[in-house]
Amino acid sequence: MVRGSGRGRGMPGRGGMGRPPFSRPRVMMLRPPFDLILAEPAFPRCKPAPDDTALTQALLKRHAELCPTPAEQAAVLSLVTKLQTVLDNIVVAPGDFAACQLEEVRQVGSYKKGTMMAGKNVADIVVIMKTLPTKEAVEGLSNKVSEELNKLMRAEGLGNAGSACHERGFTVSTGGGAQASSAVRVLVTTLHQNLRKLEPEVHLDYKVISSHLAAIRHSRWFEENAHHSSIKVLIRLLRDMCARHSGLEPLTPWMIDLLAHHCIMSNPQRQVLPINVAFRRALALLAGGLFLPGCAGLPDPCEAAHARAHTALDLPAQDHAAATAQTLLRVVARGGHRYVLGLQAFEGGKDISTEITVWDGVVVSPLAPAYQETPEPMDTDDKDEEVPDGVAA
Repeated sequence: MVRGSGRGRGMPGRGGMGRPPFSRPRVMMLRPPFDLILAEPAFPRCKPAPDDTALTQALLKRHAELCPTPAEQAAVLSLVTKLQTVLDNIVVAPGDFAACQLEEVRQVGSYKKGTMMAGKNVADIVVIMKTLPTKEAVEGLSNKVSEELNKLMRAEGLGNAGSACHERGFTVSTGGGAQASSAVRVLVTTLHQNLRKLEPEVHLDYKVISSHLAAIRHSRWFEENAHHSSIKVLIRLLRDMCARHSGLEPLTPWMIDLLAHHCIMSNPQRQVLPINVAFRRALALLAGGLFLPGCAGLPDPCEAAHARAHTALDLPAQDHAAATAQTLLRVVARGGHRYVLGLQAFEGGKDISTEITVWDGVVVSPLAPAYQETPEPMDTDDKDEEVPDGVAA
């Protein structure tokens, strides 16, 4: 046998004619948008930074308007404290209450994070059930909580509280009177091992139950990582801006929380950025495609590896958010920050994010949508025509 007679002549797996074609798995490369804050060492400033005193004052003034009043905070705190007491008593000593068994009670949402908005006196509490969350169990828990809560309120000489069930649990609310009205949403979920046992016709929706478990993770992460006051200021400003401009409405509170934390804390110096710099950065990142397909976006610290927060948005919403941010960023660059923040209404009640406006002779027009849904091609009879033998189709 000649040395090497079997090499390179069709031996499977060793090269030659028998070697299978080499195919490398395609990997999607996610790229971040250009961020001047992170790229500042590569782009040193040639002249001093512009005076942003007017923007800073406008941001702080708008934030002061968005903060809840002491009366609103006191009303929510009073209701949350009483409701927490009632739920804790049911967890520890349920007595003759047999509609369900409770494992734990957690405060979540904007009230827990300290980002509650003025005029929105609503707090959120997640109740984790040991048993499966049937609709009858939720209704029974609502009646029990309402009964025990009214006992506490009558003992203090206060009015009665009402309770109403919905697809996420139930809401407990108190009327106005001498004290400001307030409400607490009691969001029902169950233990993680019970998720596979849920039945759509009997129990609460699987997605709703999972989102309540995620809300607990979000509040825990926020408490550990985003407790700085500047982050809370930026969250209120961004939430207000998203509520007033239709293109930014699809952004969820969790996306806004992650965006505010990133804009304040993520920088080469690891220092808290000023609120005016962080606000401009948030608009610039959204305008640069932070929440567009193919962008790295913001990793979700409470989900599995490589999960991105903005994937919850559909493609038209991602496109609309980027286009709206680009329009608002151009308005801010021309000195129209008071209109973007809502401190001043535009002439004729125009929405500056959807209509053409002029700023010192510069025309700012909203961008046309870049994403367009293409309908699937319809099958026609032409494709089914018979082709004679020997003729290429």
